[in-house]
Amino acid sequence: MTGGLQGPRPEERPRPAGRRNSQGFRIDPEVEATHDPRRTVISALVKHEPGVLAEASGLFSRRQFNIESLTVGPTEDESQARITMVVEEPDPGIDQIKKQLRKLIPVISVRELASDAMCRELALVKVTADDPAAVAAVADMYDAKTVDSSPETATFEITGARQKIEAAIETFSQFGIREVSRTGTTALARGTDVTGEPLTATESATEHPPEGYTADDD
Repeated sequence: MTGGLQGPRPEERPRPAGRRNSQGFRIDPEVEATHDPRRTVISALVKHEPGVLAEASGLFSRRQFNIESLTVGPTEDESQARITMVVEEPDPGIDQIKKQLRKLIPVISVRELASDAMCRELALVKVTADDPAAVAAVADMYDAKTVDSSPETATFEITGARQKIEAAIETFSQFGIREVSRTGTTALARGTDVTGEPLTATESATEHPPEGYTADDD
């Protein structure tokens, strides 16, 4: 076209596929297609900066990902923090979570942990203690530590895998549970495998977005 803009005509330009959700974000058709979900743990090392958790949780909320737990805390390096997420999504959704997390914040590493990773959670469980001996017996079964007691209640600290926490809560429920508070899962890879290694030059070129890019550009 002489004197006009270069490139295809507006009606010939490719258009992104997929519908938009109620907040206007486009949903990848592959992600929305029917796939069996699976539960997995994603670990990310990021620069230790204010607002990291708020940014990550806000992103996942907008994208409507099914995040079971999301925790963040400092590491052995004061300049870095570790985000640990337990997600239950089909494989395309899990790939999208990793992709969007890499785009959102200053990322050092993002990886999905193997199924044998060391996953731990802490829970505080306050139960009715009308039968102190029976309550103490259940606490011993789960290596629970007594952190508070009164004539009416006892509060226990339980640390372990998610299955252990849930089993302990179910068993304590026979006495009457007053309150439960859980931290969510934190995890590390086993053995000499390092959970978060810096991205290589090739990975960095493909995994980090160009300057000025935001996660909502997709």
